[in-house]
Amino acid sequence: MNTILLNVNSTEPMYQQIYRYIIQQISDGVLKAGDKMPSTRTLSQNMSISRNTVSAAYDQLVSEGFLEAVEKSGYYVCQISELYHPHTLKTERETTSGILDKAAILDFTPFTVDISHFPYATWRKLYNNCISDMNEEVLQPGNIQGDYRLRESISNYLLDSRGVHCTPEQVIVGAGNDYLIQLLCQLFKEKRHFAMEDPVYIRAYQIIQGFGHMVAPIPVESDGINLSILEHSNCDIAYVTPSHQYPLGVIMPITNRLRLLAWANKKPNRYIIEDDHDSEFRYKGRPIPALQGEDSNGKVIYMGTFSRAIAPGMRVGYMVLPTDLLDMYHKNLSYYSSTVSRVEQAVLANFMTNGYFERHLNKMRKVYKQKHDLVLRCCRIFGDQIEISGENAGLHLVVTFKEFKNEPFFFNFMETQGIRLYDLSPHYIENTMKLDRINALLGFAGIDMDSIESSIHQLNLAIQKYKQQYVNSLDNS
Repeated sequence: MNTILLNVNSTEPMYQQIYRYIIQQISDGVLKAGDKMPSTRTLSQNMSISRNTVSAAYDQLVSEGFLEAVEKSGYYVCQISELYHPHTLKTERETTSGILDKAAILDFTPFTVDISHFPYATWRKLYNNCISDMNEEVLQPGNIQGDYRLRESISNYLLDSRGVHCTPEQVIVGAGNDYLIQLLCQLFKEKRHFAMEDPVYIRAYQIIQGFGHMVAPIPVESDGINLSILEHSNCDIAYVTPSHQYPLGVIMPITNRLRLLAWANKKPNRYIIEDDHDSEFRYKGRPIPALQGEDSNGKVIYMGTFSRAIAPGMRVGYMVLPTDLLDMYHKNLSYYSSTVSRVEQAVLANFMTNGYFERHLNKMRKVYKQKHDLVLRCCRIFGDQIEISGENAGLHLVVTFKEFKNEPFFFNFMETQGIRLYDLSPHYIENTMKLDRINALLGFAGIDMDSIESSIHQLNLAIQKYKQQYVNSLDNS
């Protein structure tokens, strides 16, 4: 077993997928007692994931008795006389109080939005109008960059809301940011050295490394990516989220933005990829302008998506290329067709040009601010047991449980209590900033407003149970 196929689209953390896969292999007899497991380094390299992620899975398996860690030798499968399917990681979980089905799980996912406010009637009307007015042109493949009318709507929106200066000709529409990152990886045909924030949007890291480019993880400080380390690296492309760093939520101040642009301007082949994650939602002060608006030398590649502003199922993203890279795109990647349906593009263009998109955004900003503020108020119940960061923007908070060491079984325990939290650890590329306390991404967008107070209360009860168990385990050790 030298690799494991992970579902990168799953909301289940990667270390839990590894954990569950290995137990299944032991249960099925594929892995037998005494078999030596691949080292954490080997498995992480083969799978292009953080070694910390593999270590978390192995540590959990050792603690539960499935694996044995032999000093200076490695990990081995334990002798297990009778193996049942474990109760800790499936969607339906067997507990002493019965079965917890999917509907019973309180899910603090940071990966969803509040779809209860989706403008169904408006969208249906625009879609029906598009079908009624459909002509042969809409049934043809269309422009490889996306329909001009949609690209024009996007460029106008970006200028008004984000201060991004671009023409419709510079905009490329694609089926989500992951696809657009793949385009960029192919656009730079020769192997390049990418600098990436650590922690990071992990799928971006997996895609870039999967195309054979070299990646240097750069630590994120309180003011964004560590520019001193970046400046002393041999990287020529920097992937950053300056307006709202994902997942920590920190903001890069203007002095660091100008310093980052100065770094890019020092060499002709240097570029900055600005992923403007969650830029639409800020709850205190004025919106943070895009880095691209400060760029006068064509060094910033700007990326955004409608997944957070409208719905994840939209799968429509956009990328603004500097003119020199746009020429490279037409020269090297013109064989690609647009990956977004022209009907969907037409509906979205009408949604934007007729003012529906702006009204929807204004409404959702109010909805998410109310949820955000209520979550913060409810979290006062924890007192000084927790520390919250990443507030005032985005759709999740980062919660540090100061009393508990970073133990992977914490999240398993929460699920046995009917609560799904999301570990921050798997978002790190390497162990240089390994967390010593439990850090969770606490998403609030998908929780109904009327349920937030009871949800935080339920979380507090589960924390107190874990605390009691944690203290008892320390006393017994």
